[in-house]
Amino acid sequence: MTDRGARVSPLARLRHRSVRTRMLGWLVAVAAIAMALAGAASFVVQRNLVNARIDRSLAQELAEFRTFASTGLDPSTGQRFSSLERLFFVALQRNVPDEHEAFLTLVDGRVAYYSPGNRAVQLDALPEVLEAAAALRPDDRALVTTVDTGIGDVRVAAVPVTIDGSAASGVYVVGVGRDLEQAQVLDVLRTYAVVAVLALSLVALIGWLVAGRLLRPLRLLRDTTQRISETDLSERIEVTGHDDLSELARTFNGMLDRLETAFSTQREVLDDVGHELRTPITVLRGHLELMDADDPTDVAETRALVIDELDRMNRLVDDLLVLAKARRPDFLRWDVVDVARLVDDVLDKSRPLGDRRWEIDARAESVVVPGDPQRVTQALLQLVSNAIAHTGPGDVVALGSAADGEVVRLWVRDTGHGVHPDDRERIFTRFGRGRGAGAVDGTGLGLAIVGAIAEAHGGRVELDSAPGRGSRFTLVLPDPSGAARRPEARDTGDTQPLPTTAP
Repeated sequence: MTDRGARVSPLARLRHRSVRTRMLGWLVAVAAIAMALAGAASFVVQRNLVNARIDRSLAQELAEFRTFASTGLDPSTGQRFSSLERLFFVALQRNVPDEHEAFLTLVDGRVAYYSPGNRAVQLDALPEVLEAAAALRPDDRALVTTVDTGIGDVRVAAVPVTIDGSAASGVYVVGVGRDLEQAQVLDVLRTYAVVAVLALSLVALIGWLVAGRLLRPLRLLRDTTQRISETDLSERIEVTGHDDLSELARTFNGMLDRLETAFSTQREVLDDVGHELRTPITVLRGHLELMDADDPTDVAETRALVIDELDRMNRLVDDLLVLAKARRPDFLRWDVVDVARLVDDVLDKSRPLGDRRWEIDARAESVVVPGDPQRVTQALLQLVSNAIAHTGPGDVVALGSAADGEVVRLWVRDTGHGVHPDDRERIFTRFGRGRGAGAVDGTGLGLAIVGAIAEAHGGRVELDSAPGRGSRFTLVLPDPSGAARRPEARDTGDTQPLPTTAP
């Protein structure tokens, strides 16, 4: 059994941190590593530059001293120097050491003169330097070495000195406190570290704000999914940006639209089936229970009634399936609709349906529009069936088509009793029927199917009607091409139109 009070390991807490925190952590970590590498590289470069500058300074000092020793004159006599002490004295008088630099001279192993003033480097007080300088012989070459002393590393350059006519031997020493010089580089490094920390803090702050703004769609996505329930899919994410996460939010909203449509369609189908099939099932059950199995007449009548009710139920199920599929992407099989040819075909298929005066009001020649020819045929045949159901022998049922450059109109007109103004909207709803329709056989789904087919094409259905003067139902289809293209050859094969049902 898991202990709710058990302590969560740091690794587990890290795994459960938000994307914003982890993103910011990686950003700061990468920036810190980059700054550290930049600081380290800068430190190494600056340290090498300081070391090179020290060596150049030592070489220059030795070169200047050699020049002075070989060509210089004693200012008191105007002659060449006759003693090492006098040479060293004049040389140190003329040469003022830089900061962290010092001079020292030895005569026969003893300190003769050294840099005056309060300097950080006092070579005469460093036994390590004195020992290295005293070890030089008159015939040795110049010595350049690093001596580890109590004040840190000291870079030392020493050269043996002799004067013609003098048996004394001397050493001219120049020293630079290398660690003291490097201290300036360390000061710069410490300043860089402080600036880097401040920069990282600024990066972290800006990164936190930017990450929060960029990840806002994800947070909204999480909150929305938490609020969504099985019965409420109305929640949507507010999207304002144009980046990948914003596109993700838009895709999620589109998915919710499809889910809501699917669930809504499912509920409508279930409600319709439960509402409309319950009555015929009850009728069938009642007649079967009351039927006298020994009475052939009663059995025949009941059989006829049962078959009629089953046929009606079959039509109802077919219509409900059409409406359920109307919102699916594969409801239409897109092709081109040859408007004039389609109207002629529908007229030919309509003539056997009833004894009416069949006419063509108008024909849009050489016009094609994108659409599903079978579904458009199904919609027009549904309107024809509706017109037949509300007219009698000798009444006019006319078809027509027209194009105005933006839309194409296909209509079915009749001279029946028309539609009452109060029924104009109701007849397009599921199971909605107009006044006087009780005597007309049908499911009440015909015009709803026509409307669904029109909406699937991006169009609509228009009604022009008044009681006593007939009706005209018009299927309006959008025509992005301008309704001016000639029909293209297409393979009709032996494809049959979808079955139609009476309204």
